[in-house]
Amino acid sequence: MTKEERIAKAVSLFKEGYNCSQSVVGAYADLYGFTFDQAMHMAASFGGGIGRMRETCGAACGMFMLAGLERCAKDGADREGKAANYKLVQELAGKFKEECGSLRCADLLGLSKKEPIVSTPEARTPQYYAKRPCAHMVETAAKIWGDFLENEGKL
Repeated sequence: MTKEERIAKAVSLFKEGYNCSQSVVGAYADLYGFTFDQAMHMAASFGGGIGRMRETCGAACGMFMLAGLERCAKDGADREGKAANYKLVQELAGKFKEECGSLRCADLLGLSKKEPIVSTPEARTPQYYAKRPCAHMVETAAKIWGDFLENEGKL
């Protein structure tokens, strides 16, 4: 699949009802040997700003999970591996913030601090998609990750 096809797949997954994190991870999981089912399980808890707590955007979290598959410490004492992962995550986060204005889900959604945190997801209606910028966040994270892979010669 091309980068553009993967970006479109991520947005399509979101519009099918998958959460923002699942949508980004699902669009690229096959490159890392994961089945779609495994990818959905791995990313399930990160939607809605991590467990719908409206913290770090789930689409960005999905991108960060993928970063761990590219660069990580494979040994607890591997400081260079940890540093490489953290550097990549910080670069990706900077690009996401530059494009979207924030990493925080509540800020991206324009929510006040007074709104209660609930675990029940909203119904995915046309009104939901009209008021939520989440499809754009998914598209942005999928594009940033695709750009990274292209620059690395992996896509």
